[in-house]
Amino acid sequence: MSTAHTTGKLYGVGLGPGDPNLMTVAAVKAIAAADVVAYHSARHGRSIARSIAAEHIREDHVEERLMYPLTVETTDHPGGYRGALNDFYEEAAARLAAHLDAGRTVAVLAEGDPLFYGSYQHMHKRLADRYDTTVIPGVTSVSAAAARLGEPLCEAEEVLTIIPGTLPEDELTARLAGTDSAVVMKLGRTFPTVKRALERAGRLDDARYVERAFMSGERTGTLSEIDPESVPYFSVAVLPSRIDQEPPVRERGEVVVVGTGPAGAPWLTPESRGALVNADVLVGYTTYLDRVPELRPGQIRHGSDNKVESERAEFALDLARRGRKVAVVSGGDPGVFAMATAVLEVACEPEYADVPVRVLPGVTAANAAAAAAGAPLGHDYATISLSDRLKPWDVIEARLRAAAGADLVIALYNPGSKSRTHQVAAARDLLLELRAPETPVVVARDVGGPEQSVRVLTLKTLDPSEVDMRTLLLVGSSQTRAVERADGRTIAWTPRRYG
Repeated sequence: MSTAHTTGKLYGVGLGPGDPNLMTVAAVKAIAAADVVAYHSARHGRSIARSIAAEHIREDHVEERLMYPLTVETTDHPGGYRGALNDFYEEAAARLAAHLDAGRTVAVLAEGDPLFYGSYQHMHKRLADRYDTTVIPGVTSVSAAAARLGEPLCEAEEVLTIIPGTLPEDELTARLAGTDSAVVMKLGRTFPTVKRALERAGRLDDARYVERAFMSGERTGTLSEIDPESVPYFSVAVLPSRIDQEPPVRERGEVVVVGTGPAGAPWLTPESRGALVNADVLVGYTTYLDRVPELRPGQIRHGSDNKVESERAEFALDLARRGRKVAVVSGGDPGVFAMATAVLEVACEPEYADVPVRVLPGVTAANAAAAAAGAPLGHDYATISLSDRLKPWDVIEARLRAAAGADLVIALYNPGSKSRTHQVAAARDLLLELRAPETPVVVARDVGGPEQSVRVLTLKTLDPSEVDMRTLLLVGSSQTRAVERADGRTIAWTPRRYG
């Protein structure tokens, strides 16, 4: 009579950051229950994982040392570095599978947590679908670093970002600028790049350093003071919580004019979000300021009416002159009919000549509307504001005629408001003198917002009464096409070839 064959059980055992006292009871029990104890090692044969669990490994345990064929050096493998590692993982998984098929229980040891940047995960992906598997979590290096620093990692609504230091510098900078708290893993030879990225993101002064947390040779400190030549792989950079942090005392602050895009948070660039997070004070038109969520407690906000741009700019520059980092919040792109000009105009006055001013771009309303409609700005175009509050109507009229005469696509900003009702009709009638009645017109309202509406009409059917201050108009050239797609949506696009 035959007996059904029973396969063994696989454990992925998290050992914590290095101190055997931080192993969990579950981890110790899993090792005790195992027939086979497996662990990864470098080519020198030593294994940090084994050293952590050493007191729990018995003489009757079968030990499987899974020795990497390489770490960071080059290889002549036809698949390159990744190909060599993939072959290694396949061979290692096959060795473990042989034990499991023989009915043995296998515990794969992993520093930290098995599924957090760990070697075990490569075994898990190859074996867990075939064998009974339990993963035992461990204390991560992130938690260990925060504990050793004795500082909160994140609080309340703060976002924690975990970043491998092996990313390109620009990517590191963007991610560090756009988050509240962060831990950068895998330093070692990446340390100089990480340090530059922290400096570019305006976060170097906040950064802490932790090396070999809960292991022999542990070191902590201020990251900016660490010698790059002394940094091992087992170290992390930490940006702890900034809640309750007092703004630093500065002799001079700065003003950063930030474009939020057409509708707030989803449209912010990482650089812009970083500037907002790093600011002591946010200043802006109340409607645009309300688009920016609370980024950190203690940040001061000053909202004002949209008709006091010069006063707002002067207020921001005065704050910066007293040592504050000020973000002037602007909708769309701050350099397109927005706050950048107002701030720079005041900043050029003698009393503000030594106040640093930066302008950060944002997604413009025209580009957002064009993307929602297709690609009507695919060729040359002009951008004109229909507001005659700061320039006379005859100038607007002359520019409309010039743009229409040059056969440019025209983006019309500020088309109408409660106090300005005639401009759209006047602009439409003028353009009908120079453009075909069937010229496509994109009517885009609240792009990116909850009431987004994007329609493609014709110049002759444009109804001025349906246009308000939250609407942007894109008037096509003679080449612009409007095409109804199979899904019923009409898209507009302007060919890059002319004629």
